[in-house]
Formats: sequence, structure tokens, C-alpha cells
Amino acid sequence: MESIWYRFMASELHVNGRRLMVNSISVSSTKITAECQVRLMVPEDNSRWDDFVMRHPRGGPFHLTAWKKTIQDTFRYEPLYLLAAGTNGIQGILPVFLVKNPIVGKALISSPFAVYGGILAQSDEARHALYERVKEIGIENKVEYIELRNAFPDQCVGAPNVSRYVTFSKELYGDEAALLASLPGKTRNKARKALKEGFTAHHRVPELNAFFSLYSKVMRRHGTPVFPRKFFECLLNNFGEMADIREVRLDGKAMAAGLNFYFRDDMHTYYAATDPQFKSTDANTFLYFDSLRWAGENHYRTFDFGRSKRGTGPFEFKRHWNTVMRELPYEVVLIQRKNLPNFSPANPRFDIAIRLWRKLPLALTQALGPHLIRLFP
Repeated sequence: MESIWYRFMASELHVNGRRLMVNSISVSSTKITAECQVRLMVPEDNSRWDDFVMRHPRGGPFHLTAWKKTIQDTFRYEPLYLLAAGTNGIQGILPVFLVKNPIVGKALISSPFAVYGGILAQSDEARHALYERVKEIGIENKVEYIELRNAFPDQCVGAPNVSRYVTFSKELYGDEAALLASLPGKTRNKARKALKEGFTAHHRVPELNAFFSLYSKVMRRHGTPVFPRKFFECLLNNFGEMADIREVRLDGKAMAAGLNFYFRDDMHTYYAATDPQFKSTDANTFLYFDSLRWAGENHYRTFDFGRSKRGTGPFEFKRHWNTVMRELPYEVVLIQRKNLPNFSPANPRFDIAIRLWRKLPLALTQALGPHLIRLFP
């Protein structure tokens, strides 16, 4: 896990290019190209949208309407979800939110707090039409920039690339022996040691208390504001069977926990946390090994370790599981800004704030964090 310092639904849809105003955002409802019409998503599109995401090879949980609802309900950002439709149905989608705050100013982001986002399209024309439309919306509303958090190069639109993160994935195996054999020697030895320490794994834990406590401690250690508890509650409620909490316990005490997504044949640990007081017990190793083992035994094909910055502890941890690492080709389109934004915790401007945050009482970070984190989407 990495350290980070850090609603637009058309109430009615007008056709023939007529402009509509929603919550002070200026948006034209449709744009027609030769083969597809780009328009704002409406509630009646939800099921078709999700079906498109589930079928698209680059689709993922952060493209689903469950993520849209989670971000809306928790942070009140305004969704401007764009849909390109043609004679054969949906040709492409772009999930994007308007974010307004004193730190980023005004920006269009696909998608806030997501590690992956960007355009999903069936053709180059649909991708280009969606890109042109979101640029027009950005210009109309005088945003500072547009950020597309692409997961793969074939999502890119030719905007300036921002190489800040890499992501890690691992092919899964059907049994424990094969999994162990796939690991580098040092990681394999740590996994074997963890298997002997008496840990127990608990899947689909029905409540958040232990996870949120562990997560809050880790984020304070990183000097990073915490998400509100409501974020995780909404996420689990909106995603249903596609998300869960897993705990690793020793003598009944939660030592580590992870929040996971399940999408098609992929399992993705979105957040993981280990009690800082018990780092030497290999609970974190057990959490990941048991998740890999369980996923393989339950016929998932890949495990997504998620993104990290080079040179960080999470980066080193993930690369030692015999993973495949690749750059994340995020793109930023500058509209009002003249230079690329950098709200990374590695930015020296946040050094003092990070050091101070680490010294605050845990309860205070849990109270203040939710008000601050929404400034760094």
C-alpha cells in the first residue's frame, strides 16, 4: 500500500446539442460524430454501462457504476460519465468526475481515488470522440486539467504521459505447492515461516472494525490522511459479492487485513494493512500468500497487487513475489494550468505536513483525515 497526502447525473437530457446546466457545470448533452453519439450517462444506462465494462478486455472495478456511487455518496464529487453510442449499442465509455477544492482547483479526473480509469472503447473513433468531448467540457468549465488514469497503453489518447506509478500482477496456481515453487527463495522462506506461526485466515469478514483500525494506524505511520469509514462501508455495500474484507488473526487478534476486489478472473488487493506493533510476525506475508492461494484454488487466474511508486517499501515488497511489473500510462491534459500537477507525497512541499501527521494521536487523525483526504483525489 502506498502513502498519499492528499455528483453529475443529468436530471434531464436535451437533444439537438442544447446546453444544460447541472450544479453550475456547463455541459452540452450530446455530440454526434460520423458513427457514434457522445452523451452524458443517465440512470437508465446503468445496467448497459456495467455490461459493457464486464465485457471489455480493459474493464475493471473502477469503471463500474458501483465505484461511481461510492465516490458520489462519500465525497460528493460530481460525475460526468460519458457514453459513446452507435447503431450497434455502446461503443465506448469514460467515467470522469469533476473535482473542485483549494488544492487541485477544478479538475476532471478518471477516476478519483482509483488506481485505474480512463476510456474503454471498441474503436479508435469512439475513443477519439470521447476524448474530444471531455476536452470540450474541460474548456467550457475552465478546469485546470484532465487526468486519465489509464491501466494500459491502448487506452491512451496521445496526451502528455505522467510516469509516476507501476503496477504488479501475478499468475495464479491451483495449489499451495505450485504457488510456493513459483516464489523467489527469500519470499518462499518467509511464506513457509508464516505458515508455521499459527495464523488463521478469515474471508468475507462482515464488519469493518479491525480493518479500519489497522488501516488508520498504517496511514498515520505513512503521514497520510485516512479515508472516512463511510467510504469503505459504501464500497462494500455497492460492490456486494465483488468486494470483501479478509483478516489474518493470531490467538483471536487481527494482525493484518485487506480489502479486495473480484472482477472476472482477477483478484485485486486494493488496500492492505498490518499492525505496526507486530510487523516481525510475517502477518503481512501470510495475508498475501493466503490470498494468492485462495484465489488460485477458486479458479482466479491473476492477482493484482496494485500500484506503487518506484523506490518505496511497497514497491520492493511486491516485486519479490515473482510478479510482472509494468508502467501505468497515466495522461494529463492541461487546460488552464501551464505545467503538470504533482500532488504526490514525494513532493517536498508536503514534507512538513507528513512529519506532523505522524505525530498526531490516532483518534485525531481519524477525525481530521476524512476532511483532508477529499482534497487529494
